[in-house]
Amino acid sequence: MFEWLGENWWALWLTAFLAFAVVEMITLDLFFIMLGGGSLAALVADFAGAEPWLQVVVFCIVSLLMVAFVRPLALSHLKKGPSDQRTNVDRLIGEPALVMEAVTSDGGLVKIGGDIWSARSAAGVLPAGQKVVVSAIDGATAVVSVPPTAAAGPDTA
Repeated sequence: MFEWLGENWWALWLTAFLAFAVVEMITLDLFFIMLGGGSLAALVADFAGAEPWLQVVVFCIVSLLMVAFVRPLALSHLKKGPSDQRTNVDRLIGEPALVMEAVTSDGGLVKIGGDIWSARSAAGVLPAGQKVVVSAIDGATAVVSVPPTAAAGPDTA
């Protein structure tokens, strides 16, 4: 077995690439895929007839260069976009919600989009059926308040 691997370094480099690709899919930090790029470069060097020591050198140099130069560039492209762009639960702040079960400062339920959230009121008791707005997210609890237009009362114009 080891004799065969010694004569077929391409199998080692291909296995290393596949292992790095799987680890990258788990971690998603663009580090292991750079090592995978080094493995592919060593695989190409093997097919070109390079000695095993030279393949290891190619792997190290290409991996180091990719981690030093390609990864920062790729990360900057991934993080491109407005700095104030909200993601995950932060995007729920300011969204309208419907009180499903009376909300007090201790708890209650609201429907945000199509999801039911536990909620608490920023001030006062909010009865079921009232439209509110999400003012903050505290863990898995939405902090809700009456929208400014509803707080002002009915329009008398």
